[in-house]
Amino acid sequence: MNETIQKLWNKRPLIISGPCSAETEEQVVETATRLAKTGKVDALRAGIWKPRTKPGMFEGIGVKGLPWLAQAKKVSGLPIAVEVATAKHVEMALQFDVDILWIGARTTVNPFSVQEVCDALRGSDVPVLIKNPINPDLELWSGGIERLQKVGVKDIGMIHRGFSNYGNTEFRNAPMWHLPIEMKRRFPVMLIICDPSHICGNRVGLHAIAQKSIDLDFGGLIIESHIDPDKAWSDAKQQITPERLSELLGELKWRTENTDEKEFVTALTKLREQINQIDDELMALLGQRMKISNKIGEYKRENNITILQTNRWNEILGKAFIKGEKLDLSKDFITKYFDAVHMESINHQNRVMNEE
Repeated sequence: MNETIQKLWNKRPLIISGPCSAETEEQVVETATRLAKTGKVDALRAGIWKPRTKPGMFEGIGVKGLPWLAQAKKVSGLPIAVEVATAKHVEMALQFDVDILWIGARTTVNPFSVQEVCDALRGSDVPVLIKNPINPDLELWSGGIERLQKVGVKDIGMIHRGFSNYGNTEFRNAPMWHLPIEMKRRFPVMLIICDPSHICGNRVGLHAIAQKSIDLDFGGLIIESHIDPDKAWSDAKQQITPERLSELLGELKWRTENTDEKEFVTALTKLREQINQIDDELMALLGQRMKISNKIGEYKRENNITILQTNRWNEILGKAFIKGEKLDLSKDFITKYFDAVHMESINHQNRVMNEE
């Protein structure tokens, strides 16, 4: 990797933008020129090959778009990034000196496809970003990273683009923030950037999603931009103009993970100590709750009563929703919390009832 790209890769925040698809040379070059003019974009992205969900959809301009990207790079000075899904894609992208590659969500779901891409990357020093799989499976995401590591790719990053969620209407792909947070825990020093375009599926929610990712210490953004979004050949609803992108980036509040300010550190330490104490108390209370569940299991066993008592469970949830609202706890949190507690109670009672 040359020094310029290494410096770019280490920059925080890293901002990548460009059209969902390369459509014409004029479109790609003009997009790059206008993005470079903002002074806020670090690399140009454009889809050359587009793995689509259904046949008949625009699947990318193909290899003839790579010279367009090379020209855009020459004119704008922006490094270029493309998605690859096969060994041939990798070969052609490297032939045209593409600076950053990414593996898309529809490829990450298939270990055979990921391995094919990885084998083609063996011996290369190009940085590679890997998107989360469409379905919420962290082992596939982690596995893709491990495959890249095993073939010697040194500069690896993650892209969070949300997860498919049947019946979801608020987002095109549900963010499920706890999943990228877990990936940050597994790979604490690895770059992770957010793709608000694919999470939202529209222009309206881009700012909110981008800001939340920044607040969660993501290292950058990849946002789709187009010179005339409404006429884009793919994903028109979620693309914005380079000028609007510049405004959006200017509206975001960039934060850092740490500070050396003594007053802040002291105050934060005290608050965290309080949280630690409360967490310890919660764990102790949960332990007591499970002991009571064990006792209930014994009574149910002696009287041949089923573990699941639907009316009782509905009663618990109903009361919890009312109390939770008064305590500023969301209904979604209350549901997930009590579902987990209820399932653990069932497991405890099941063990008791099946003891010989």
